[in-house]
Amino acid sequence: MIWIALSVVGCQKNEGSLLEGDIIAGSGSARATSGSGSSAKPKPKGPQASDIDLDSKVILARAEETPTVYVKHVLIGWGDLLPAYRGRMDPKAQKRDNAEAAKLAREAAEKLASAADIDPIIKELSEDPGMKSGNPYKVTAKSQFVPEFKKLALRLKEKEVGTIKSSYGYHVMVRVPTPPPDALESADILARPKKTEFSEIQHILIGWKDSAAARDPRAKARSKEDADKLVKEVLAKVKAGDDLVKLMKEYSEDPGSKDTGRVFTLTEDEQMVEQFIALALRLDVGEVGIVKTEFGFHIMKRLKPDPIQSVEILARPAAAPKAKIKYILLGWDQAHIDDERGKKRTRAELDKLVADTLAKAKSGKKFEDLMKELSEDKQSGPVGMAVESATPGLPSMLKMLGTRLKIDEVGVAKTQFGVFIIKRIDENAPPVAPTGAGSGSAAKPPAAGSGSAKPPAAGSGSAAKPAAESGSAK
Repeated sequence: MIWIALSVVGCQKNEGSLLEGDIIAGSGSARATSGSGSSAKPKPKGPQASDIDLDSKVILARAEETPTVYVKHVLIGWGDLLPAYRGRMDPKAQKRDNAEAAKLAREAAEKLASAADIDPIIKELSEDPGMKSGNPYKVTAKSQFVPEFKKLALRLKEKEVGTIKSSYGYHVMVRVPTPPPDALESADILARPKKTEFSEIQHILIGWKDSAAARDPRAKARSKEDADKLVKEVLAKVKAGDDLVKLMKEYSEDPGSKDTGRVFTLTEDEQMVEQFIALALRLDVGEVGIVKTEFGFHIMKRLKPDPIQSVEILARPAAAPKAKIKYILLGWDQAHIDDERGKKRTRAELDKLVADTLAKAKSGKKFEDLMKELSEDKQSGPVGMAVESATPGLPSMLKMLGTRLKIDEVGVAKTQFGVFIIKRIDENAPPVAPTGAGSGSAAKPPAAGSGSAKPPAAGSGSAAKPAAESGSAK
């Protein structure tokens, strides 16, 4: 099964903040950044019930939540929480115990509550790299922050200070006013209602040294003023009709798309930074806009829907909040998982294979047999496995198409893993296995993030929350 861990391909969740289940653009390892791992050292215990409780219970008890807030925070960790950081814990925190961390968190709360300017305090004290830029985090009910962080943020009043503990430590948080848009952002486009439920876009990422999640050496050497100038120059070239793929290769700093010209297919449920999705869904086809995120500026162009997709079906209203589906995954050289067939297949070959497979499925050939023969998902294909389209970790386009298909209807959706030929099945139908295979009922999907199937190797990105490495306060 293709399970998306919150940060899979270019432009996904964030290197500069605390993401649930991942931390600070790490390597994925649980190593400390210092220390040999010698057996003489006590093993970190993780969060304990005996940890000092600093949670702001009065604030957390409020029933009312603000739909969208902006917050800054001081993160204070301690040594026992090391595993959560996947090798990226601040060295000062590694040496600290819970009592010392609690003392620092109390002091930080007092300073933030009395300060006219909180930014110097946050830059000095916070162990979240995402706070070093001075930019706040936008938090909504859908944001991918650790649950405790989000629970407190949405209950804070403006300029109020609160504290909560998560697996990363104490978050001493301040709600700040909504920041004004950058002068270069397409504020008029962002103020529109959504134009579409899904959007296919290409983008050029240009960062600067104060961008919290910038990784490209060019960005780290660039001032904001120089970034503004470059963005204006590149925007003019895009609007003049210059080859966007060539411009991406020359200027973009998103490793998940700059060298391939990758097209991103986005829905509102995609695991990417919200500003990136917001602009993508508000652009007209062919229109160009700019949005700023913690990675820098994104010069974005909306493309016509790929004709390989079932556009007419995708335009329908959803028939149900979820659907039971089976699928055939087919990759090509621009989007694939670890299957040699997909890696070697050209787009022309993909188009022909999809057309032939759809014809066979619609002519009555057993879909499970097509799955076994063709699907590059090595877990679901061989056994004809059915899944719920809303299963956490599946690409959002599967949910979108699955809930718009009629029972036994077949359609096509494109994702960063390849093309999915999807059939909606009756939820009450008995399991059906491929010819000659055992019952598919014994096959169970793995827990999300189990690593049973690898996301595509392409895209380690940065853009709308980069890829394959992920953040810290989200």
